[in-house]
Amino acid sequence: MAGLSVRPAVARDLASLRTIYLESRAQTFHWLDKSQLLPEDFDRDSEGELVLVAEKDSRILGFAGIWVPDHFIHHLYVHPDCARQGVGAALLHACYEAFPSPPALTLKCISENEAALAFYRSQGWRIIEEGSGPNGPYFLMEHRAL
Repeated sequence: MAGLSVRPAVARDLASLRTIYLESRAQTFHWLDKSQLLPEDFDRDSEGELVLVAEKDSRILGFAGIWVPDHFIHHLYVHPDCARQGVGAALLHACYEAFPSPPALTLKCISENEAALAFYRSQGWRIIEEGSGPNGPYFLMEHRAL
């Protein structure tokens, strides 16, 4: 997407980040009780993470949250209106650049989230493990630098 940039999040981004997190989960995670999803979930769920935002024309289109000590991408969310426009790929690329030479990056993808799984595979990620968590079964995926 032309004109898209990725940068570290700042305090003024909080409202947009909360909205994207809420709306993306409500639309994608159809198996969750929507009444339990709150805008403030973002604050708790991203605490201590490096948060990168994708923005175009001063509008935040998505974000990635990285747990730096483990080289783990904990969050990658794109506003539903901006899906399949290169925002997710730009955020992943910025995550790769956040680490000079990690042995590998990892993330978890809920197994029911078929669109996300296809996206990650298209970006060179591979499943290395399966597990189960509070949101259901998931795949642990890995991406190694070339």
